[in-house]
Amino acid sequence: MFHSAQTWLCFTATFIRCASTMSGMMRAVTFEPGGPEKLGIASVPIPQLREKEVLLKVYATAINRADTLQRRGMYPAPAGESEILGLEAVGIIEKLGPGCVKSWKTGDRVMALLPGGGNAEYVASREELLMPVPDNMKFTQAAAIPEVWLTAFQLLFTVGKLKKNDTVLIHAGGSGVGTAAVQLCRQYGARALVVAGSQEKIDFAKSLGAEDGFNYKETEFEPKVLEHTQGKGVDLILDCIGGSFFNQNINAIATEGTWVVYGLMGGSTVSNGDHLAKILRKRITIVGSTLRARSVEYKESLISDFTHRALPHFSDGELRPIVHTILTLDSIKEAHQLMESNVTTGKIVIQVREESAKEEL
Repeated sequence: MFHSAQTWLCFTATFIRCASTMSGMMRAVTFEPGGPEKLGIASVPIPQLREKEVLLKVYATAINRADTLQRRGMYPAPAGESEILGLEAVGIIEKLGPGCVKSWKTGDRVMALLPGGGNAEYVASREELLMPVPDNMKFTQAAAIPEVWLTAFQLLFTVGKLKKNDTVLIHAGGSGVGTAAVQLCRQYGARALVVAGSQEKIDFAKSLGAEDGFNYKETEFEPKVLEHTQGKGVDLILDCIGGSFFNQNINAIATEGTWVVYGLMGGSTVSNGDHLAKILRKRITIVGSTLRARSVEYKESLISDFTHRALPHFSDGELRPIVHTILTLDSIKEAHQLMESNVTTGKIVIQVREESAKEEL
């Protein structure tokens, strides 16, 4: 079943919590640490359900930057959770586990925020971390919601304390998180500026509601941000880049601004400079934020807030998931290669099963 001892180690935690009979098998993404060529599909046991978990029959899942890091051995799954890649899944509830008390029932169409395991035909999810699929939305569209939209919502509101009319600088403005954050800013009455690596991504962000955008490959964004804000700077920065943009960010942020760091695509170190003096002088708040390793209680609160404040706007068309492309589970290598090319706008969705007309709506 597995091609090396290294692969076996990657999936030991998953097998501990899974059934071992051949009748309870499923197809799932497997990997050995390394590049996209190390990915594959194998037959593994369907997860056994723990307390307050449901079994989800997966129709669609998606790829996130965290999946590429985990594949490379740089971002392990939380202790005791599935080693299978995939931080979200969409499908139908197949079975309720012991101790479930929520109103979910078998047959419900749901989206799940996961600590792992989503790139498979079945996944176990805590019942508290489910959301209903918006009305009239296909599973392949809904798969572009859980991880990036909850991340964007958390960064803006839970961590960033966004206020109406604030100006927000959003790095990776064409990413899944970036395109979600732009729409949330527009919907809430805040002003979004984006940084991206192509004019195409900037134009798309503008079509979603961004006021302006800056191509970091062609020019420094700091003077452009200051010009756009008449020298004030931005009230909030959503930063998934880190080190390489640190100097520009510290100059582009307003006095008493908030700077949320949620990724380190540009490195974790900062060059010499009077950074602490600028932080002190501007009274800047710098906050680090992650989501995957947060407690179930934290995620449940976030999902509840998002479900009440944002989710209804997907049904009325005010908000929409952005899908760059839809690939099959067997195309997982291509999906990771595409993610790492940095040319995508929005999400790479993986279709696990075909949807029937009844299941689509």
